[in-house]
This record gives sequence, C-alpha cells and structure tokens, in this order.
Amino acid sequence: MRLVITGAAGFIGSRFSEMALEHAPQLGYDEIVLLDALTYSGRKENIAHLLEDPRVNFVHGSIIDQNVTDSALKGAFAVVHLAAESHVDRSIESADIFFQTNVVGTQQLLESARRGGVERFVHVSTDEVYGTIEDGAWSEDFPLGPRSPYSASKAGSDLAALAYYETFGLPVTVTRCSNNYGPRQFPEKMIPLFLTNLFDGEKVPLYGDGQNIRDWLHVDDHCRALLQVLKGGRAGEVYNIGGGTQLTNLELAEKLCELCGYGDEMIEHVTDRLGHDRRYCVDYSKIERELGYHPEMHFASGLEATVRWYRENEAWWRPLKEHQ
Repeated sequence: MRLVITGAAGFIGSRFSEMALEHAPQLGYDEIVLLDALTYSGRKENIAHLLEDPRVNFVHGSIIDQNVTDSALKGAFAVVHLAAESHVDRSIESADIFFQTNVVGTQQLLESARRGGVERFVHVSTDEVYGTIEDGAWSEDFPLGPRSPYSASKAGSDLAALAYYETFGLPVTVTRCSNNYGPRQFPEKMIPLFLTNLFDGEKVPLYGDGQNIRDWLHVDDHCRALLQVLKGGRAGEVYNIGGGTQLTNLELAEKLCELCGYGDEMIEHVTDRLGHDRRYCVDYSKIERELGYHPEMHFASGLEATVRWYRENEAWWRPLKEHQ
C-alpha cells in the first residue's frame, strides 16, 4: 500500500515522515511518497536521510498542480495532508498565497484523491480556525471564527475537506492541533526565533503585553496522534490534538531567556500583531477517548531538548535566519 505525505519536507511533515516510515510495517505501507514544493520553509535536507530508503519516493511539486497531485495520488491507499502556508505574520503581509495553497491546493488534492481511489485522507489543520476563547476549551463542534488570513484559509480548507466527505463519500478525517514546537521548526516561529536571537545576544520581540495564551504541543506528540488518526480515525470526524501545557507568551519568553542564561532584560515588547488572538485552548478528550491519544512529552524536558537541538545545529538554522 502507498502512503502519500504532503508538505513532507517541512517542520511537522519531516518528523511525521520519519515516524510513518518507522511504523510502516505495522500500518501495512510498503511505499511512502514524500510530496513537497520546497518553498522557503520546506527543505530537502530535512528528509535527505529518508530518501536512502528504497520504500521512499520524493516528488518535488505543488499541490496546486493537478498533474502532480493526480500522479502522486493515483492508486494511493492513504494521504496525510500537511502542506500549508502557516505563518500568521506573512498572511497579514500578503494573503494571496495562503488562500491559493491552503484552499485551492487542498481542493485540488481532494479532487485527485477522489479520482485516484484514496481510502483514507487525513487533513491536518490548526486550532486557530476556532478564533479566540476567553475561558474553557474548544470541542470539535465549536463554531469556527478565524481572525487572520492564515486561519481563515485553514478554516476554508477544513470545510472543503468535510464537504468532500459529505458530497462524495471521500473518507476524510480532519485534525486540529495546538501550537507545535521541537527541532527543525523554521526560525520565523516564536520558539526558534527567540532562541536564535538569544544565541546571538539579541533581544526577543514580544508582541503587546505578552499575555496571549497558547497551548504547547511537542511535534513528536502531534505526529503520534496523526499516526493514531491514520490508523483508526473515523471518516467525516474532526479530532482536536492538544499538548496540555498552557502558557502566556511572556511566561514562555521568560523560560527561553532562563534556559539561555539571561533574564527578562532580553525581552523587548513590540507593537502587537493585527487581530492577535488572545487565548487558544482545545479540548482533546475525543481523541483520548476514541484513539487512546495523550501527550507523552513533558513540556519542561521537551523545551530543554529543543533548546539543545538549536544550540547544536547552528549550521541548519543560520542560513535561514540570515535570509529571512
């Protein structure tokens, strides 16, 4: 059986590809296709070691290209769709590519999956589609209320995926995760941006008052959850995936400074992001109940390991940092 992973050379995609290859015998996959357009945040270096495995094929192409998606998905048993434009700040500066990739690209992939006879389609999304919540936690049936071009484009892709299930019977399952962290995350996101600044003795730019709250999920836990959804998730359903650790952005900035040997004098408050969501929190009891998922990575140890990885892998992030 063939498994196709889109966005395979990105942060989450490359880690999921590693874990999918590791578990391929148990899942019954003897061929894995890694599909990626290799835009600025997708790096072939992230998956170079996987390409040495005879079970792996790499396809360099965009999910917007019908020829690419038709060819990759024809005869595939399953798709895990991770390809996306994902940085909120970039979506505020220029929204076009976000709607092209996240909405039009997802629809193209769904159509190719329908024509190709795909039997499992896992569409990976974000908790940001829910908007912001003052207290409590979002369940999967909470109304969507995206507040940025990025989250709006992801909400559109979620609805397209679920519509293909309702209209065509395509066996789609949607996942919505909280904020990921871990190795190989592009240094535009908060944790790697702050770490690489601190390594260079530079201050970290904290939006507004820093009281925005996020739930943090280690990429390994996220990928474990995706494997469980791929194996046993119900078609037509949505599963929230959370990490169980809520912090204000200020608390996180202070932890990062401490781990790098600094105090809060390295935190510089900057003008807040437009439409900045105040708080995210997902209720992930459904995936716990149905599929047995629970986060295994303790945040303190996961964050320490992440700091250590970036400290030891300057050759990976330095060129990216210099060309942002």
